[in-house]
Amino acid sequence: MLEIKNVNKFFGGLKAVHNASIKVEEGSITGLIGPNGAGKTTLFNTIAGLYDPDEGNIFLNNENISYLKPHELFAKGVLRTFQIAHEFSSLTVLENLMMVPPNQYGEKLSYALLNNLKVKKQEEEIREKAVEVINFLNLTNLTQELAGNLSGGQKKLLELGRTMMVDPKIVLLDEVGAGVNRTLLNEITDAILRLNKEKNYTFFVIEHDMDLIEKICDPVIVMAEGSVLFKGNFEEVKNNEIVIEAYLGKGLKKSKL
Repeated sequence: MLEIKNVNKFFGGLKAVHNASIKVEEGSITGLIGPNGAGKTTLFNTIAGLYDPDEGNIFLNNENISYLKPHELFAKGVLRTFQIAHEFSSLTVLENLMMVPPNQYGEKLSYALLNNLKVKKQEEEIREKAVEVINFLNLTNLTQELAGNLSGGQKKLLELGRTMMVDPKIVLLDEVGAGVNRTLLNEITDAILRLNKEKNYTFFVIEHDMDLIEKICDPVIVMAEGSVLFKGNFEEVKNNEIVIEAYLGKGLKKSKL
């Protein structure tokens, strides 16, 4: 589904991403790991249209999307979450979800003034979809809660819910486990697995929590110093000497990966 071919991204003399080539298969949960400074977030930002690649190309279902902007990628079904959740803090959980679908009739003055029934019908359909998402994520008791009042883990669930409002082709998950307590992390993990198995969502996941990577990701891709170092299942990654050295340096135990 997603193919990154020989992508380079430079910041002055720094090669943040160097000749990276990656394939993310449709229906997979592909993990992306590596030490701090490996280029993972820069690669995600390049895929998501925040940066243009300096060299190389990015394809979605064989279509070159290398230089599209985030809103254009959104329209094509490429969605991205962030390590720090980006909620509308003064809106409720329900309203945050209802904001997501594009091309809403109520946003157009002519429809609002002259075709109010059409506006109301679409709004009700969007509301029903949002309620389905809330129920799927077990957030029912927070439906009318202001998003700014949610815990970090609940905000991560809300971000995941926002991707569900438009049935994306691929979701880029950036550090979904960061700052989340173990109970909520288990809920997020279960939601990701259910979306993958029940709705065939494709995920590309940056994560430092190796327990989470082991539980949900296959394959796992390792980056170091801007380049792709290794690709395999979690066991292969965990036992690869080159990966261990990149993470920990020589002479340290594998169990620390």
